[in-house]
Amino acid sequence: MAADEPLVLGIETSCDETGVGIVHGTTLLADAVASSVDTHARFGGVVPEIASRAHLEAMVPTIERALKTAGVSARDLDGISVTAGPGLAGALLVGVSAAKAYAYALGKPLYGVNHLASHICVDQLEHGRLPEPTMALLVSGGHSSLLLSSDITSDVRPMGATIDDAAGEAFDKIARVLDLGFPGGPVIDRLAKEGDPKAIAFPRGLSGAKDPAYDFSFSGLKTAVARWIEAKRNAGEEVPVRDVAASFQEAVVDVLTRKAVRACKDEGVDHLMIGGGVAANSRLRALAEERCSRAGIRLRVPRPGLCTDNGAMVAALGAEMVARGRAASDLELSADSSLPVTESHVPGAHAHVHDHDHVHEVSKDNLYS
Repeated sequence: MAADEPLVLGIETSCDETGVGIVHGTTLLADAVASSVDTHARFGGVVPEIASRAHLEAMVPTIERALKTAGVSARDLDGISVTAGPGLAGALLVGVSAAKAYAYALGKPLYGVNHLASHICVDQLEHGRLPEPTMALLVSGGHSSLLLSSDITSDVRPMGATIDDAAGEAFDKIARVLDLGFPGGPVIDRLAKEGDPKAIAFPRGLSGAKDPAYDFSFSGLKTAVARWIEAKRNAGEEVPVRDVAASFQEAVVDVLTRKAVRACKDEGVDHLMIGGGVAANSRLRALAEERCSRAGIRLRVPRPGLCTDNGAMVAALGAEMVARGRAASDLELSADSSLPVTESHVPGAHAHVHDHDHVHEVSKDNLYS
């Protein structure tokens, strides 16, 4: 490790994972996570108030665990980065408040960074520097987005996004209809391996010639699958769960990969990065590799542990901010639950808080959610 590379601690609390990561340049030293998923599972989704309280309880122990794992002192840090948005307002505020307290007490610069840009930047910890430009497909419980990154610290352009249910949200809802529990992504992925992806012709949303080229819609697919299952049950027939899982999953990943490859071709970009919780899905990875290979596009997908919500990704983006000399955030930094991806980081006071609390049916990055 080069001595002049920044040592940065990152804090992630956008949903129900308390993540603390420490990186030295692009080298990951620690990735500590405390999850409250088991608490939320009985509600079938994330409850923001419970998530916020869990972050409060886990914050200091998780930071101490990360520092111990990395073998560094807090005073050795060159900066502290934290997810300023988007995410659940209360959960974000816990992380931002903790980061501000540590930055003030240690006299270290503070960097409020974007959750989505962090998901792109984390790939540097596994595959080295991101080429510029890079196309990114981010798929989670809250987001299905196509983003073009020319500079991860200052120039991330949205190409397309979900207009209704995100992919991970659809996984959870179909799992609920099939009585598979929460979270839905991992169990559907597992069952789909034993099913026939061509058994049922489920629809591909927004795939027509006149539909938006890069936007996503999974609400119609979710409804179609639920009605198909209901019809089987009303007829007294057994639902072929594995075939349903495989056919539903294929409909999702077909659209995701097809649009991502199309965006790369249209923009002349030869690198595609896939991140977010659903990037852990085995079929998404396989189909993306197959289609990228045919199109001459290099695919970059972090290992599953780095695809889900984690502090390492926040630390990675913070380290880039330090390395590129980006302005630090001030101590008036607040959380913005709707922070646009075009704001990779928040250099000054940013006091918008949009409260979306109530039971959060969108499950979350961490679990395909």
